[in-house]
Amino acid sequence: MKKILLFCLIAAQLSFANELDWSKTGHRTIGEIAAHHLTGKTKRAINKLLDGQSLALASNYADEIKADRSYSKFGPWHYVNYPMDKKYTDVTPSPAGDVVMGIQKSIAIIRDKNSSKEDKAFYLKMLVHLIGDLHQPMHVGRLEDKGGNDIQLRWFGRGTNLHRLWDANMIDDYGMSYSELALNLPKLSKKEIKAIQQGDVYDWVEESHVLANILYDSVEVGEQLGYAYKYKYWSLVEQQLQKGGLRLAKVLNELF
Repeated sequence: MKKILLFCLIAAQLSFANELDWSKTGHRTIGEIAAHHLTGKTKRAINKLLDGQSLALASNYADEIKADRSYSKFGPWHYVNYPMDKKYTDVTPSPAGDVVMGIQKSIAIIRDKNSSKEDKAFYLKMLVHLIGDLHQPMHVGRLEDKGGNDIQLRWFGRGTNLHRLWDANMIDDYGMSYSELALNLPKLSKKEIKAIQQGDVYDWVEESHVLANILYDSVEVGEQLGYAYKYKYWSLVEQQLQKGGLRLAKVLNELF
């Protein structure tokens, strides 16, 4: 019995450790959106680096490698936590790194002419994933509650937390594939796309930080959530997926 309990505890801890990102569907949606806004030159360069693998399929690589402890140093790259009344540039960066530093490091290695193809491909996959994570607001939340992981909730009668609600529950329960989501997001004009792509990673992290504040205020601990919450906030999910994809495309077009 003790062995069974120990196994369950370890399994729960591993499950918690991996609940740090948009669901697979969310990341693939962002990759798919980006793919439709790349220049021909960028598409050819990425196709060569990834040996034909699509951005949608490459988008979850950074989560998949978590199973290998040799990649554990990249764990902190998936998020950044800092006080809600501060800006990213107001606080001392974590020595372990964060999502902003991870994006910058990935860009630098891809841009370096001396980097090997293997390294460029690895950090390209990381970049695709991390820009996605940057647009999940709870990845820019508070340290004291682990970006909403400690805020327990009920979602259609099932136990969840604020972080998981925005990582997976909202998207997965919507029932669309990543290609269906990418195809059915609001249509934007060229002017609107250009406006979304303005700024850089420092602007985008602050934008997500502001949204995280809104989401913290959107629930109470132990609250029962369902259709009303989904109806009110689904457009924000769509907005963040779309912004993530369009901004990823901007970064990639600039890189290649």
